[in-house]
Amino acid sequence: MIRVGVIGYGYWGPNVVRNLRSLDGCQVGGVCDQSPAALKRVNQTYPDLPVTTKPSELLISTAIDAIAVVTPVSSHFELAKAALENGKHVFIEKPFTSTTHEAEELIELAERKNLRIMVDHTFLFTGAVRKIRELIDEGVLGDLYYYDSTRVNLGLFQHDVSVVWDLAPHDLSIIDFLIQAKPEAVIATGEAHLNGLVDIAFITIYFPRSTIAHLNVNWLSPVKVRTTLIGGEKKMLVWNDLEADEKIKVYDKGVQKNNGQGLYDLLVSYRSGDMWAPRVEQSEALKVELDYFIECVTKGRTPLNDGAAGLRVVKMLEAADQSLKASGRAIEL
Repeated sequence: MIRVGVIGYGYWGPNVVRNLRSLDGCQVGGVCDQSPAALKRVNQTYPDLPVTTKPSELLISTAIDAIAVVTPVSSHFELAKAALENGKHVFIEKPFTSTTHEAEELIELAERKNLRIMVDHTFLFTGAVRKIRELIDEGVLGDLYYYDSTRVNLGLFQHDVSVVWDLAPHDLSIIDFLIQAKPEAVIATGEAHLNGLVDIAFITIYFPRSTIAHLNVNWLSPVKVRTTLIGGEKKMLVWNDLEADEKIKVYDKGVQKNNGQGLYDLLVSYRSGDMWAPRVEQSEALKVELDYFIECVTKGRTPLNDGAAGLRVVKMLEAADQSLKASGRAIEL
């Protein structure tokens, strides 16, 4: 039985606690939050759960095996480091840390103590992303040309991080999972309109072999959109995460190039075939992810969304910040 202490019971914390309590082989050993109102909600929902305003009570407890850090990113490093130093595995909300240096230090500490770090890249455990990865692995799409995502809505405005650090980690973790190649450079442009933090941004990521990714993240959209286009050599795909049933649609469409004798003999032909919607698992992604975390801890396995995966995302976020400050200059990785 793995006993998990949860630090943070704000927006995402209640979902973490709810799912942990539903898992076999896992027990929530306590919840920490500095807000009395948050702890009151815990007591009302789970009268049996111990609560505290002091993280140290969970971090040093010998009855706790793992810590779930569900707090603002500015506190991630301090809490995760303390957990690891006290011999506890760590499940940590995205983004992993505020800097690459912090991420590298936590990875080194976990390796030295033979402990597991899992970064909460929840989308990797959705049926849609798993199906897309399956289609890529089976060669259905062919060589990837592009990943183009629009992730916009009106709010929720954060007061500690920009829209880049709030929304882009979702797509960056998905890109890292799907493209399986090291990015070469990042370009980002954006503006801050309300509270001094960038609230709309456009991020472009360049990969080898002419693969390109583009993200549109925005807190100032009149509508909520969660749509991703993935173009491949053989087929193209549309993923609409707000769609209830047919979240993924695969199109047998593409462009073919036929070489002639010279430049003006180059012929481009278009292919247009059927569309089909593959079946997508509907399980709650966070529950699947937390079950996987408990399994990795129990069996001593390295998660696919480990500290190294979190570090790769943080590197891209830092590059995006550098590019924003340099008015869209390309930052090599």
